[in-house]
Amino acid sequence: MWIFRVSLICSLLFVVFGSAFGFLGNGDTFRRKVSLELNPGLKPPSSLPPGAVLVHARGLGLNDTLHFLLCNHGAPALLLVHTNSTESAVRLDWPVFINRSSSGSLRVEPESSVTYSSALVFTRLWEYDDVNNTADPQKTAESSFYPPYELQNFIWSDLNSTVNQSDHVITLCGREKSESFLNGSLCLKFSVFESAGREQAWPSLLHNANSSQLRVWLEGVTPQGNNSRFALEFQSVGDSGFQGRVDVRSSIDDEYTPSIFKVSQWVSFPLNSSGAWGFSQWKPVAYRKPEPVFEDATPCRHSPLVSVSRVPPSALVRAYFRDDPQIHGLNISFGIDKDPVFYSDTRYVSWTVLMGMGEPPADAFSTLIIIIIAVGLGTPLAIIIVGGVFVWVRKRMTNGSIYEPIN
Repeated sequence: MWIFRVSLICSLLFVVFGSAFGFLGNGDTFRRKVSLELNPGLKPPSSLPPGAVLVHARGLGLNDTLHFLLCNHGAPALLLVHTNSTESAVRLDWPVFINRSSSGSLRVEPESSVTYSSALVFTRLWEYDDVNNTADPQKTAESSFYPPYELQNFIWSDLNSTVNQSDHVITLCGREKSESFLNGSLCLKFSVFESAGREQAWPSLLHNANSSQLRVWLEGVTPQGNNSRFALEFQSVGDSGFQGRVDVRSSIDDEYTPSIFKVSQWVSFPLNSSGAWGFSQWKPVAYRKPEPVFEDATPCRHSPLVSVSRVPPSALVRAYFRDDPQIHGLNISFGIDKDPVFYSDTRYVSWTVLMGMGEPPADAFSTLIIIIIAVGLGTPLAIIIVGGVFVWVRKRMTNGSIYEPIN
């Protein structure tokens, strides 16, 4: 009975303190005031091509501002600009921006307040015939690849019905001029956040007030082969003086993303420092259905990071970056070796990436894991404590000092 009571007390103390430390380690209480606007400052007769839009999300902090700009004029791109001012604003020369005639048509002013900027650009969608079922484009012959879908040539649908101002969410869907996309589309769901939290939908990435999220999915596209798999090509464009690397971190906690114990993060940091200034983060998992269950998850992998010499065909990137930026690229491919399920079986695949400023969000142990550890450690700890007390009592009894002498 005493062992049980001591074990219970130890477990409860472990849970209480463990939960407190877990909360403190993961409790980002910082908030931003977020606002959303479409095509800021655009007035007739200037107009973007049908379906094209520039979304500006402004995250106001106590003494700084984050600007997220999403644009599908050319290859779809997400630009992040951080300033150390609460008065910074986006300025566009719309005629020049629309024509993509020169750089410098997009500025964040005052320019002296800009501390960091980076862009993520989705350039191509690759389809290949995975006849050997490796789910690895690096091991697939060039002859097995179909001509890539150039995202700069996509036709985008009207987004007026897909803007959620209250939740700061916008969805863009586009298609290519081919029979494959006759009933299909590639969509991007952009979300920006006021504070820390998670989406309920898998992979339930942990976000904070310094981050935004893009969920990318391919739906209804007619594959060109029975063994077709897809890979998404994207590039990172950043200020000169920064370099990037892709890290893979492991965890023992898969409560929020079942069966996935890793997270990949593409971090950007100055040449003379190892601290991250910006990041793109994702779990190495994709899903084959819009509302997946465990069986609908499939691993994904990223290719090695490569340096790119040409600026990607994005109006947003070409308008903002005037000097020679640092450009790197990689591919995300979906599927696993010997996976019997190909794209033709579900005609759906989704993947989610987080983009933000500073160090990537890091998961702390969840309460569930803390309780499991507490149960595992509480009982042995109680036995040790009770055993120690028992030995002490026996020694006292042996020495005869535990009882008062009888006069």
